[in-house]
Amino acid sequence: MKKLLIIAHCPSPNTQRLADALQEGALDPDIDEVEVTLSSPFECETETVLECDALILFTTENFGYMSGALKDFFERVYYPCLEQERRNEAKPFALVVRAGLDGTGTDIAVHKITSGLKWREIHETLVCKGDFQDGFLEQCRTLGLTVAAGLDNQIF
Repeated sequence: MKKLLIIAHCPSPNTQRLADALQEGALDPDIDEVEVTLSSPFECETETVLECDALILFTTENFGYMSGALKDFFERVYYPCLEQERRNEAKPFALVVRAGLDGTGTDIAVHKITSGLKWREIHETLVCKGDFQDGFLEQCRTLGLTVAAGLDNQIF
Protein backbone atom coordinates (compact mmCIF):
# COMPACT_ATOMS: atom_id res chain seq x y z
CA MET A 1 0.00 0.00 0.00
CA LYS A 2 1.41 3.40 -1.04
CA LYS A 3 0.95 6.44 1.21
CA LEU A 4 -0.09 9.87 -0.03
CA LEU A 5 0.21 12.72 2.47
CA ILE A 6 -1.74 15.92 1.85
CA ILE A 7 -0.44 18.74 4.03
CA ALA A 8 -2.96 21.56 3.93
CA HIS A 9 -3.26 24.89 5.69
CA CYS A 10 -6.98 25.73 5.78
CA PRO A 11 -7.69 29.03 7.56
CA SER A 12 -11.13 29.49 5.95
CA PRO A 13 -14.13 27.42 4.88
CA ASN A 14 -13.18 27.81 1.20
CA THR A 15 -9.60 26.64 1.72
CA GLN A 16 -10.99 23.67 3.66
CA ARG A 17 -13.21 22.89 0.67
CA LEU A 18 -10.13 22.87 -1.57
CA ALA A 19 -8.22 20.54 0.75
CA ASP A 20 -11.26 18.26 0.92
CA ALA A 21 -11.41 18.24 -2.89
CA LEU A 22 -7.74 17.18 -3.05
CA GLN A 23 -8.50 14.33 -0.67
CA GLU A 24 -11.71 13.40 -2.49
CA GLY A 25 -9.84 13.11 -5.78
CA ALA A 26 -7.12 11.01 -4.19
CA LEU A 27 -9.75 8.70 -2.68
CA ASP A 28 -11.35 7.95 -6.05
CA PRO A 29 -12.85 4.43 -6.00
CA ASP A 30 -10.67 3.39 -8.96
CA ILE A 31 -7.55 3.87 -6.82
CA ASP A 32 -6.83 0.57 -5.06
CA GLU A 33 -3.45 0.68 -3.37
CA VAL A 34 -3.10 4.21 -1.96
CA GLU A 35 -3.73 5.27 1.63
CA VAL A 36 -4.51 9.00 1.84
CA THR A 37 -3.91 11.20 4.88
CA LEU A 38 -4.96 14.84 5.12
CA SER A 39 -2.98 16.71 7.79
CA SER A 40 -2.52 20.24 9.04
CA PRO A 41 1.07 21.52 8.75
CA PHE A 42 1.02 21.97 12.53
CA GLU A 43 0.17 18.29 13.11
CA CYS A 44 2.57 16.78 10.60
CA GLU A 45 5.86 15.41 11.90
CA THR A 46 9.10 14.31 10.24
CA GLU A 47 8.35 10.60 10.55
CA THR A 48 5.03 11.06 8.75
CA VAL A 49 6.84 12.73 5.85
CA LEU A 50 9.52 10.06 5.72
CA GLU A 51 6.91 7.27 5.75
CA CYS A 52 4.86 8.65 2.85
CA ASP A 53 5.50 7.87 -0.80
CA ALA A 54 4.34 11.27 -2.12
CA LEU A 55 3.03 14.60 -0.84
CA ILE A 56 0.65 17.31 -1.92
CA LEU A 57 1.42 20.63 -0.24
CA PHE A 58 -1.46 23.13 -0.03
CA THR A 59 -0.88 26.65 1.23
CA THR A 60 -2.46 30.03 1.11
CA GLU A 61 -0.51 32.99 -0.20
CA ASN A 62 0.26 35.23 2.76
CA PHE A 63 1.94 38.56 2.05
CA GLY A 64 3.32 37.13 -1.19
CA TYR A 65 4.81 34.15 0.65
CA MET A 66 3.70 30.73 1.91
CA SER A 67 1.53 30.52 5.01
CA GLY A 68 3.22 30.67 8.39
CA ALA A 69 1.80 27.21 9.05
CA LEU A 70 3.65 25.66 6.08
CA LYS A 71 6.81 27.58 6.98
CA ASP A 72 6.58 26.20 10.53
CA PHE A 73 6.22 22.68 9.07
CA PHE A 74 9.33 23.11 6.93
CA GLU A 75 11.33 24.54 9.83
CA ARG A 76 10.54 21.45 11.93
CA VAL A 77 11.13 18.75 9.32
CA TYR A 78 13.84 20.17 7.04
CA TYR A 79 17.04 19.00 8.76
CA PRO A 80 15.61 15.76 10.17
CA CYS A 81 14.48 14.82 6.65
CA LEU A 82 17.92 15.60 5.20
CA GLU A 83 19.49 13.32 7.80
CA GLN A 84 17.41 10.43 6.39
CA GLU A 85 18.71 10.65 2.82
CA ARG A 86 17.50 7.20 1.72
CA ARG A 87 13.94 7.87 2.92
CA ASN A 88 13.78 11.53 1.90
CA GLU A 89 15.62 12.22 -1.35
CA ALA A 90 13.55 12.42 -4.56
CA LYS A 91 10.29 12.41 -2.57
CA PRO A 92 7.54 13.11 -5.15
CA PHE A 93 5.45 16.20 -4.41
CA ALA A 94 2.92 18.59 -5.90
CA LEU A 95 2.05 22.11 -4.76
CA VAL A 96 -1.28 23.94 -4.63
CA VAL A 97 -1.38 27.66 -3.83
CA ARG A 98 -4.58 29.54 -2.99
CA ALA A 99 -3.53 33.01 -4.05
CA GLY A 100 -5.21 36.35 -3.66
CA LEU A 101 -2.55 37.88 -5.90
CA ASP A 102 -0.59 35.79 -8.39
CA GLY A 103 1.06 33.13 -6.20
CA THR A 104 4.51 33.71 -7.69
CA GLY A 105 6.29 34.51 -4.43
CA THR A 106 4.69 31.54 -2.70
CA ASP A 107 5.63 29.19 -5.54
CA ILE A 108 9.25 30.38 -5.54
CA ALA A 109 9.59 30.17 -1.73
CA VAL A 110 8.23 26.62 -1.51
CA HIS A 111 10.37 25.46 -4.42
CA LYS A 112 13.54 26.85 -2.82
CA ILE A 113 12.86 24.67 0.22
CA THR A 114 11.78 21.55 -1.68
CA SER A 115 14.85 21.92 -3.89
CA GLY A 116 17.04 21.97 -0.77
CA LEU A 117 15.24 18.86 0.46
CA LYS A 118 15.95 17.25 -2.94
CA TRP A 119 12.28 16.46 -3.43
CA ARG A 120 11.02 15.81 -6.97
CA GLU A 121 8.13 17.83 -8.37
CA ILE A 122 5.65 15.56 -10.16
CA HIS A 123 3.06 18.12 -11.25
CA GLU A 124 3.16 21.76 -12.25
CA THR A 125 2.11 24.06 -9.41
CA LEU A 126 -1.64 24.59 -9.30
CA VAL A 127 -2.33 28.24 -8.49
CA CYS A 128 -5.95 29.03 -7.63
CA LYS A 129 -5.82 32.82 -7.85
CA GLY A 130 -8.23 35.68 -7.46
CA ASP A 131 -11.71 35.45 -6.03
CA PHE A 132 -12.83 31.96 -5.07
CA GLN A 133 -14.31 29.98 -7.96
CA ASP A 134 -16.06 26.62 -7.87
CA GLY A 135 -13.73 25.59 -10.72
CA PHE A 136 -10.90 25.49 -8.18
CA LEU A 137 -12.61 22.49 -6.56
CA GLU A 138 -12.50 20.44 -9.76
CA GLN A 139 -8.86 21.41 -10.36
CA CYS A 140 -7.99 20.18 -6.86
CA ARG A 141 -9.98 16.95 -7.30
CA THR A 142 -8.15 16.31 -10.56
CA LEU A 143 -4.75 16.95 -8.98
CA GLY A 144 -5.53 14.63 -6.05
CA LEU A 145 -6.65 11.92 -8.45
CA THR A 146 -3.61 12.40 -10.69
CA VAL A 147 -1.11 12.03 -7.86
CA ALA A 148 -2.93 9.06 -6.32
CA ALA A 149 -3.24 7.35 -9.72
CA GLY A 150 0.48 7.88 -10.32
CA LEU A 151 1.25 6.18 -7.01
CA ASP A 152 -1.29 3.42 -7.63
CA ASN A 153 0.27 2.66 -11.01
CA GLN A 154 3.83 2.95 -9.65
CA ILE A 155 4.66 5.93 -11.88
CA PHE A 156 5.99 7.93 -8.91
